[in-house]
Amino acid sequence: MTAYRVHGATGEWEVVIGLEVHAQVVSQAKLFSGASTQFGAEPNAQVSLVDAAMPGMLPVPNRECIRQAVRTGMAIEAKINTWSRFDRKNYFYADLPQGYQISQLYHPLVGEGAVEISLDDRNPEADVKTIGIERIHVEQDAGKLMHDQHPTMSYVDLNRCGVALMEIVSRPDMRSPAEAGAYLRKLRAILRYVGSCDGNMEEGSMRADVNVSVRKPGGELGTRTETKNVNSVRFVMQAIEHEARRQVAVLEDGGAIVQETRLFDPDSGTTRSMRSKEDAHDYRYFPDPDLLPLELDDAFLQECRASLPELPDAKRHRYETALGLTPYAAGVLTAEVETARWFEVLLAESSGRQGRDEPDIARQAANWVTGELFGALNRSGKSLENAPVSPAQAAELLALVADGTISGSIAKPVFEKMLETGEGAAAIVEREGLRQTSDTGAIDAAVAKVLADNADKVAQYKAGKDALFGFFVGQTMKAMAGKANPQLVNQVLREKLA
Repeated sequence: MTAYRVHGATGEWEVVIGLEVHAQVVSQAKLFSGASTQFGAEPNAQVSLVDAAMPGMLPVPNRECIRQAVRTGMAIEAKINTWSRFDRKNYFYADLPQGYQISQLYHPLVGEGAVEISLDDRNPEADVKTIGIERIHVEQDAGKLMHDQHPTMSYVDLNRCGVALMEIVSRPDMRSPAEAGAYLRKLRAILRYVGSCDGNMEEGSMRADVNVSVRKPGGELGTRTETKNVNSVRFVMQAIEHEARRQVAVLEDGGAIVQETRLFDPDSGTTRSMRSKEDAHDYRYFPDPDLLPLELDDAFLQECRASLPELPDAKRHRYETALGLTPYAAGVLTAEVETARWFEVLLAESSGRQGRDEPDIARQAANWVTGELFGALNRSGKSLENAPVSPAQAAELLALVADGTISGSIAKPVFEKMLETGEGAAAIVEREGLRQTSDTGAIDAAVAKVLADNADKVAQYKAGKDALFGFFVGQTMKAMAGKANPQLVNQVLREKLA
């Protein structure tokens, strides 16, 4: 990967980046209580006595939350610690009723792992870099302060309090905003494939603390700052860009970087100081006396591993080797789990309609999805999840092209009609009279007229101007309103022009 550098008055500076990603675990109940985790409820409607820290309430670990964290660790080939322990992280804040957060500082559930990234969209297997994962620990989320509900007071919503989080801590292995963006997108894809986090950054179910420092290339690590709770990939990249340049300016002006916590302002694309960075001893960690250590048996670990789906890298490799797709197409189709699922339903539906080899069907389907379908969705501002055309309808359209009922050029307006009306392709083709003609007599007549009307171009073609062949094809297709079989048109033209 090309080295990213910040250019200052004293020369080039290297950026060192680590991310702490907080991913909300997909579960019906919170980490230590039975309260619901559903997003969007009325404030304080999903708060149990445990979440509210009422006296005498004892936490009980949610098995599903632990299972999801273990499955996530397995997906990044991390070490799963069969013995782990919960600690109390003591601090006082209005959205933390207990006065402490139950977390895992000293003995996390998941140890070291890795995520591979690439910055080459055209060939995801090229220029691969491995980003180390230091650990994944499970902890409670805090509540939420709302400062815009009253002119003089802040309200507290504890619906989120006690929701299970996985804190996924990377090593400081990233060296550019682009690498950090690629890492976040890849990690999000893995979480969504596994089903352990929905990755919805807008709703706050995945957010990142961004650690940034700068140094002269190859020098000692500099003092880092931590920008908290950044909730989009684009904002993470902007925060890194701004913070790196800010630190370089401070250092070159003779100042020193203060280890501190900062906030990102998405409106200005800048960071600002929030508070000095506490060290671990400031939180007074100690083992939670209400919770026994977690001990995982072999049966539980085997069940977790058996439940893992085919992950993005493995699926992309299979698409390339078994289906013959290009690295680019395979990368696009596997980047998001919804896209891969949609594509595989399309493949299954198409295989049932077409009597061709799967690689042939796959290439046709991949080209159509990455071209026609994605283009239409971009124009309409819709996502694949609410696409107006289902995989079964798309398979019907592609089958009509494959068996020669319609041409590829006719398929485009048919698809537009499908998007507008929700009708099936076959019904539109029959109603509009769009069936492709393979009537050689009609094609012969159309070709004869095109050649007669363009005698000068026929002479040029026969004199060696081969590029004119495409002109004759286009004129013939136009004369037949796009309904002629293109293969037969080509065949007849070659015979007539020989």
